[in-house]
Amino acid sequence: MKYEIGDLVSKPVTGICKIEDILYLNPQDERNNKLYYLMKPIEDEKEKIYVPVSNADSRLRLCMTKKMAWSLIKRIPEIPTAWVNNEKMREQNYKEAVKANEPEALVSIIKMIYQRNQKRLAQGKKCTATDARYFQTAENLLYMELGVALGKPKQEICKTIIEYINQSKL
Repeated sequence: MKYEIGDLVSKPVTGICKIEDILYLNPQDERNNKLYYLMKPIEDEKEKIYVPVSNADSRLRLCMTKKMAWSLIKRIPEIPTAWVNNEKMREQNYKEAVKANEPEALVSIIKMIYQRNQKRLAQGKKCTATDARYFQTAENLLYMELGVALGKPKQEICKTIIEYINQSKL
C-alpha cells in the first residue's frame, strides 16, 4: 500500500486530506479484497471521502514537504504562463490544471489569469466569471498545500511568496 494512516495527501479539486483509515466498506469488498482509504479534507473535518486503494495512484499524491514547497516558491518566476487565447480552450486548460493535481500547473494558470486580469483592468474591463472562479480554486488548492508544507495558515502564503520573490530580486 502506498499511503498510510496519518499521511497527508493531495486530491484533485478537494485539496489536502488526511488518511484516517484503510478499510473495507462492506463484506463483499472484503471477499474481493477491495480496500479503501477513508480521508478527511483538512478544510472540512466533517466530510469523509473514500478512495479505492487500487486506483489511488491516479487520484492522490503525497503532500509536498517543506523543502519541496520552498523549491516550488523559488521556481515561480520561471514557471511558464499557460497562455491560451481561445475562450473555450482556456477553460479546458483551467480544468485540466486543477484535475492534474500538480502545483506547477496551478502556478501556471494563476500567473495567466493574473496577467489577463491586469490587461483587462487596464482596458477598463472586469475579470471574467470563469477566470475569477478558476483563479480562486487554483489559489486555494496551491496555498492550502503550501500552507500545510510550510506550517503556515493558507491566508499567509500569498504574502510569503511575494516577500520571498521580492527578497530574491535584491
